[in-house]
Amino acid sequence: MRVGIMSFAHLHAEAYVQNLRRIPGVEVIGFSDTDAERGKYFSKAFGLRWFWTHEDLLAEQPDAVVVTSENATRRSLVEMAAAAGAHVLCEKPIATSVADAIAMKKAVDEAGVRFMTAFPMRFSPAVVALREMVNSGELGQVLAVVGINHSENPKHHRAWFAQKELAGGGAVMDHSVHLADLYRWIFDAEVGEVYARVSNPFDPEVDVDTAGLLLLRMQNGIPASIDASWSRPSHYPRWGHVRMEVVGSKGTALLDAFAGHLHVWRKGSARRAYEWVGYHPDPNQGMMEAFVDSLRREVEPPVSWRDGFEAMRVALAAYASAEQGEPVVPINLR
Repeated sequence: MRVGIMSFAHLHAEAYVQNLRRIPGVEVIGFSDTDAERGKYFSKAFGLRWFWTHEDLLAEQPDAVVVTSENATRRSLVEMAAAAGAHVLCEKPIATSVADAIAMKKAVDEAGVRFMTAFPMRFSPAVVALREMVNSGELGQVLAVVGINHSENPKHHRAWFAQKELAGGGAVMDHSVHLADLYRWIFDAEVGEVYARVSNPFDPEVDVDTAGLLLLRMQNGIPASIDASWSRPSHYPRWGHVRMEVVGSKGTALLDAFAGHLHVWRKGSARRAYEWVGYHPDPNQGMMEAFVDSLRREVEPPVSWRDGFEAMRVALAAYASAEQGEPVVPINLR
């Protein structure tokens, strides 16, 4: 299977290249990027062929592509890939507007190619175990859910994350979609209502939010919250956290998806002189293997366009709620 990377704008592209290279029978044919500085740097760093235009990459007729461009530019790349007959794994959030997301769906449907949303946390063994506990009734009736997704400010890696035109928002757009997707998947229900407060307490130099608190009501009645922020300093031992607490009538489950780590100290000028290095299974690897496997077996990928769409609508509803000062129903966002 021949796979191309469309843009190295998103920092996840660096990990995805390594994930793909670990899968037997997969050839990473190269990447496309119209930013000359990125193109030269990552071509050398990963020993990859760099295509100056996305059209040049698609002319190589890859079986599939991974779209890791800026949030607001993904629609055009997905449409190009679909028109070229390439299956798509698209970084989250899949888009920054309902219209763009729907246009993506139309493009892949008309072209007859498959689309998968990049939600790697579904492939975390800890998350899978929590879902099994909920579905088996081990926790009893679920009474409430609390989730956090914190990280450092990604502008230190890619400046566009803090540029509203390209990112569509800040920490809420970047982080709330992960937990929104996990809530939908674990509790088998859509988000029925969102009430949110969104602010920028951590970086006065940017014009996007760096923190948001979302209160959700799932359609099955479960109350839930999402604490999303870019609150971790650059010297924090790890990029951040994904944690959940599920309170049930028979017990409470605590999830820390990246709890398994070694303590590493480094001499010299490393950005993190002290770091938590994880030894848990890599969720990105599980996600990439699932994508490739679905294409080989000619079945629908395990994380669909709809999954990406609904999670995106939760983030958009949070911004709308913060602006209006009242709860918003995500499904009403058209």
